Amino acid sequence: QVQLAESGGGVVQAGGSLRLSCAASGRTFVNYGMGWFRQAPGKEREFVAAISWGGGSIWYTDSVKGRFTISRDDARNELYLEMNSLKPEDTAVYYCAADRVFLTPNKDHEYDYWGQGTQVTVSS
Repeated sequence: QVQLAESGGGVVQAGGSLRLSCAASGRTFVNYGMGWFRQAPGKEREFVAAISWGGGSIWYTDSVKGRFTISRDDARNELYLEMNSLKPEDTAVYYCAADRVFLTPNKDHEYDYWGQGTQVTVSS
């Protein structure tokens, strides 16, 4: 089992920044690929970013490229999402997730463990 807990969400004006954190406990964090997903009201959950074990490979959905940065600190068992130039359409609940196999990092059904989510609201 891997337990995941997100933090860092909040309300920010358009153009602002937030840094989300995801603390992991349980099984060895370093063995898992990690991802961030988000779900806006009335919409399906969508992929945001992912990072492989060791951080050697990183993926982003097109809408956040150049604005968001995913990173991980395996010594601290933590995953991060630095979000800059936020837009109202970034408003959603953001979830971190862990995947042991990591064949298709942008597919939510691949992930084994999920956090409870943290709300990000971007006002215009």
